[in-house]
Amino acid sequence: MPYNEALGTTLIERSFRERIVLVGVTLPPDHAEDTEASLEELHLLVDTAGADEVARLVQVRDRPDPKFFIGKGKAEELRELCLAVDADTVVFDNELNPGQQYNLERLLGRTALDRTAVILDIFAQNAHTQEGRAQVELAILRYRLPRMRRGAEASMSQQSGGIGTRTRGKGETKLEVDRRAIQRRIDHLVAELSEMSRTRSLQRKGRDRSGLANVTIVGYTNAGKSSLLNRLTDAGVLAEDRLFATLDPTTRRLSLPGGEPVLLTDTVGFVRRLPHGLVESFKSTLEVASTADFLVHVVDVSSPDPEGQIKAVHDVLEEIDAERVPELIVFNKSDLSPEEADRLVRQHEGSVAVSAHTGAGIDGFLRTLSDRLRAMARVTELMVPYDRGDVLASIRREGEVVSETYEEQGTRVRARLSDASVGRLAEYVVSPAVPGVGSARGE
Repeated sequence: MPYNEALGTTLIERSFRERIVLVGVTLPPDHAEDTEASLEELHLLVDTAGADEVARLVQVRDRPDPKFFIGKGKAEELRELCLAVDADTVVFDNELNPGQQYNLERLLGRTALDRTAVILDIFAQNAHTQEGRAQVELAILRYRLPRMRRGAEASMSQQSGGIGTRTRGKGETKLEVDRRAIQRRIDHLVAELSEMSRTRSLQRKGRDRSGLANVTIVGYTNAGKSSLLNRLTDAGVLAEDRLFATLDPTTRRLSLPGGEPVLLTDTVGFVRRLPHGLVESFKSTLEVASTADFLVHVVDVSSPDPEGQIKAVHDVLEEIDAERVPELIVFNKSDLSPEEADRLVRQHEGSVAVSAHTGAGIDGFLRTLSDRLRAMARVTELMVPYDRGDVLASIRREGEVVSETYEEQGTRVRARLSDASVGRLAEYVVSPAVPGVGSARGE
């Protein structure tokens, strides 16, 4: 099944904006304010997908209703609300199982979606590279497979061109693509992405051999990661004030204040409850964070809940086994809220505040990053023969020379070097490397 067939037409091509009712359910251990904050984010997601919120309904429950997720009475209330505001679609902030989705659509007489479907829809709009498109299609097909229905059961499953067309496919009422065809396509995409992952791994090994530290920018979507990369390296990466504007990693070389170069990589933004299927499909892209030497964690100080965004990013980092990678928290957009930026920096020891837009704080950030990386680097002692000036030049280029002494057999050098550099220069090493300090997260 070709990519375009799997994802349907783009929302940008629609001549109308859907009218959406948002539904949030507060379940233990969450509180009402958690639900409200999550619904505000869902509002932004729906807007990014190309639709308008026209009403909102909230319920507090001990557990989800097995049939409708919300209670039967609340479901009836939701139907009346949809009629009153002439809604096209209902979007739940919680994840619906296929049975709940089907039951809701029958009762409401309109499409029922969940948060996952909206996020997948946005990813489908913004996937441009071959790998990005394959990753999104894989996530969508995995989402669609258990939701396929036959004949009259699928009558409510499609509104031409609306949110969710990418998650449902075209003509689902006729079931043009059966389960086995979708499973074959999934298997093909998994194999295709596995090959791309091997290629990415070879590229990463090539970068490792360069001896340069790998620094990865992570953060909540729309926190300003791409803007920071552009400010530091003139990378020319798309940077827009919308969610998930960029999906594909971009790597650029950056020279720190001491002259030492590093490789700086931008990544896809995270969000609360990023769908597990999406994390799995984007594993090869997200692993750039788990294999990094250091993380630059960008946080938007102007957001309503920066602490919640920090937690959401840490949750995703834990899911991709990147929680042990040292990080520096960078509070961005300080020009929009200077007082909040100062408060957050005081609260998070070792963090810095910057404005990628104006450049304020960038010099201090680079000095801090340089100091952290220097503290982490191993101090290694090497003996370099006088006729190997190229090796000495390489040490100076790839690391920081702590001391040099000139002896009869050559130049004795103590330098902070990465593991890759130490391995490549092993024949000149005369004493074990001594790890630096301060490599723990947030120190």
